[in-house]
Amino acid sequence: MSIPLSPPARPFWNPDRHADRRAWLLARAHALQFVRAYFSMNGFVEVEPATLQVSPGNETHLHGFATQMIGNDGRMSRAYLHTSPEFAMKKLLAAGETKIFALSRVFRNRERGALHSPEFTMLEWYRVGEPPAALERDCEKLAAGVARASSATSFRFRQSSADPFERPERVSVRDAFIAHAGIDIYDSLPLRRRSEPDRDRFAAQAAEKGIRVVPDDSWSDVFSRVLSEKVEPKLGQGRLTILSDYPLVEAALARGSRTDPRIAERFELYACGVELANAFAELTDPEEQRRRFDADMALKARIYGEAYPLDEDFLAALEAMPEASGAAMGFDRLVMLACGADRIDDVQWTPVFDPASQ
Repeated sequence: MSIPLSPPARPFWNPDRHADRRAWLLARAHALQFVRAYFSMNGFVEVEPATLQVSPGNETHLHGFATQMIGNDGRMSRAYLHTSPEFAMKKLLAAGETKIFALSRVFRNRERGALHSPEFTMLEWYRVGEPPAALERDCEKLAAGVARASSATSFRFRQSSADPFERPERVSVRDAFIAHAGIDIYDSLPLRRRSEPDRDRFAAQAAEKGIRVVPDDSWSDVFSRVLSEKVEPKLGQGRLTILSDYPLVEAALARGSRTDPRIAERFELYACGVELANAFAELTDPEEQRRRFDADMALKARIYGEAYPLDEDFLAALEAMPEASGAAMGFDRLVMLACGADRIDDVQWTPVFDPASQ
């Protein structure tokens, strides 16, 4: 969970504050024009996924906003604001679309801070029949193009900088953990699919490196803590970093590697220690996807006392979905780093209100 920040002394509509931010907002507009032009030139169709969904997503630590709607039968039922357009866009792939992108407003509860907003813009795109390597090239070109559109010579966040025009470095999760945390995660990963990782061994390794571990932490909890405290701050320094070969236990909706049962075909893009994009080869096995969802929702119920329904229509669509790769990029964060802004609110035209300030 992100750390709450004090609300700004002046509302965004204060003329002086707006004048202070306007150059960044215009840079955002130019970046948006570039993104649409890039995908159009590369044969993509822009789609508009519905915001209201049956499920907001089924990852353990992802929190949605619930509402209600009247169905065709006249009865009231629960609906959710989507945390990602992923489910809807994959249904379009099942329908026959092959190259699509969307610039969607998405909603995530319990997230607020310098890098987090409960409402933000997600850029998501899919390529049917192409590997994640094609998405790596997209990420590289999008980062450089947004920088140019924003008249930026570098990405900046706090004391860090990265050259968006230099070829990104590519490092595996395993090598990054060894280099920056002194931990080989392969020591605790199983060599057989669907086997559980060695949580206790991993937790002991993390504790030896000064990471706080509590008895209820899962393997994934420990992984997230080591990643955020030891590894992420070292990524995207000087140039962008593509962090590849994520552990299969961290796959969520990604396809497992066909050559190594310990990892998934997934990567993330970093700049200045900030995660910008998450991409992977898509899992198209509905039974495996259901198993993962059920496991995540059982854990969510244990930790948070709630779980979200599964989108049965999405699971059915996976049967017809072709092999594809997809990526999600935080558009606000990309603009924020291009502008050198301190927080995500600075590059949003109308930042989400803070209830505590009302």
